[in-house]
Amino acid sequence: MSVDGVGTEQSGGGADEPGWDVDPDDEPGVAVVAAVGRQIKAWREAAGRRAGEFGAAIGYGEDLIYKVEGGRRIPRPEFLDRADEVLGAGGKLAAMKRDVAEVRYPKKIRELAKLESQAVELSAYGSHNIHGLLQTEEYARALFGMRRPAFSQGEVERLVAARVARQSIFDRSPAPELSFVQEEATLRRPLGGRAVLRRQLERLLELGELRNVEIQVMPTGRDDHAGMGGEMQVLKFRDGSAMGRSEGDFGSRPVSCPKQLRIIELRCGIIRAQALSPRESLAFIEQVLGET
Repeated sequence: MSVDGVGTEQSGGGADEPGWDVDPDDEPGVAVVAAVGRQIKAWREAAGRRAGEFGAAIGYGEDLIYKVEGGRRIPRPEFLDRADEVLGAGGKLAAMKRDVAEVRYPKKIRELAKLESQAVELSAYGSHNIHGLLQTEEYARALFGMRRPAFSQGEVERLVAARVARQSIFDRSPAPELSFVQEEATLRRPLGGRAVLRRQLERLLELGELRNVEIQVMPTGRDDHAGMGGEMQVLKFRDGSAMGRSEGDFGSRPVSCPKQLRIIELRCGIIRAQALSPRESLAFIEQVLGET
């Protein structure tokens, strides 16, 4: 029995897996998924197919079909491709993959991804784990799998997919300037096991070689440290505006007030000055990789 891309097991019963239902508080997402569901239902009825028959034709359970058509379940690309082919929609249903892609991830993550996609400069300090933009898929999966209360497996996969999708920032042109400072402890903590950590360290070395990316390490032995308050991040945009967030400050919420931003930028600048240089940091990461 295999699990498909819609969060449903492709078995005779079509049993649902949790984690891909629409968040009722996500109004934009609810509206998009409901509209897509109505279109699927209209095409199915126009083709003269019952829900169960249609589900069997594309390899899904009848219950899932009703959930998708009722706007209660987010269809993934594979579902829309199969539905388009079976219903003879001529690409009209498959074309909705772009609309669904906009809302398939949690609202907060979509908002963060949108800001990152518009940023021309990003500065971040990570104290507990590797920054999300730098994480490998395996590392992210291990990290989400450790959350308590525990996420369902479906929700873990949804969050991992969202995190990996954000990493398209490295493919942008013109490339944004990206600066990360990581605590030494985040490079040594074997989340997910030694093999996962080794691949994560290799990924850091790969990204650290990019001309627009600087990765620095804050050694545990430093006796002066401006980042003891926790993680922080600053995003700057083409129009000169900026947004920042500092764990424990300003309610840990994103801020754009110049006075508050100045405080976060000041701390980020001092942290970068206290950390190893980018070149020293890459050598340090290579050393840790050799010890792992």
